[in-house]
Amino acid sequence: MSAGTRPPRRPVHDTGKHPRTRAADEPPPPRAEAAHTASEPTLISSVQRALRLLEAVGAHEDGAPAKQLAREAGLPLPTAYHLLRTLTHEGYLHRESGLFRYGDAVRRLGAGRTAPPAPPDRQPGSQPGKPGNQPGQSGLVPGPADRVARTVAALAGELGVAVYFAVYREGEVDVLATADAPGAPAVEEWADFRQTAHAHAIGQCLLAQLDEAERADHFARYPVRALTPYSVRDEAGFHRRCAARRPLQPVCEREEYALGTVCAAIPLIAGETAATLAVSTPLARAERLRPAVDSLRSRVGALIGSLSFSISI
Repeated sequence: MSAGTRPPRRPVHDTGKHPRTRAADEPPPPRAEAAHTASEPTLISSVQRALRLLEAVGAHEDGAPAKQLAREAGLPLPTAYHLLRTLTHEGYLHRESGLFRYGDAVRRLGAGRTAPPAPPDRQPGSQPGKPGNQPGQSGLVPGPADRVARTVAALAGELGVAVYFAVYREGEVDVLATADAPGAPAVEEWADFRQTAHAHAIGQCLLAQLDEAERADHFARYPVRALTPYSVRDEAGFHRRCAARRPLQPVCEREEYALGTVCAAIPLIAGETAATLAVSTPLARAERLRPAVDSLRSRVGALIGSLSFSISI
């Protein structure tokens, strides 16, 4: 669910200092040694930053979270998020349970094999950064994970909101696919989704499907804490909310995880695993949320077939 508020840009103030005039007999200052000379290559800083991230990922055999990688690569967290999503989309990274590892594209490079170009109909709304969200990767025959990613991306493009598909398994919230929509970017995971399930619609919907013992186990590992002024404050408050909700009804939250964002999630019944389809949009476009939820609810039966495979993986 793009995410937490970004710090405002610092205003530019007049310092009162102005360039002085160089005296006629004063020698000119040395010319900057930048990429202005014919012998210097033109360097693309975004490529350099992406390479630093890949190097940081390679230092962690078991993967590492975005915050740690940003710190090790010396990058601002928002920049790291965007680059990690792009690298995941292109198959160079794979994200699972909040950790980034090398993806298939890196292994192909190491083996000296190149992949055919991606098909031209790749969904433009796809926003990677979550497990299984690699639509059209390598131009190979799409597997089940690709079908889920494409389904989620198609929904985002059609509904005009960010869309997410997640499950709760082995005691963790696992977001399997997410996709942006124009004007509605997916929420940036500024606080680990697994540890803050009580604060976002995805987690609230999944936790509501658990029994009391399973919820107690979850909160023993991830205690309730307020992330914004609108977040639930304690575990008792969360349980009261669950008791007040009707079964199978959508779960909505307003700025509980990320200021300036509204989210909703609908439960999916697929065997014994808790699952959900969720949507989010900036607060300024909150009127999009209800129609999107109604549309998803009306087609759950048709969607569950293309999504349920991943629940058992």
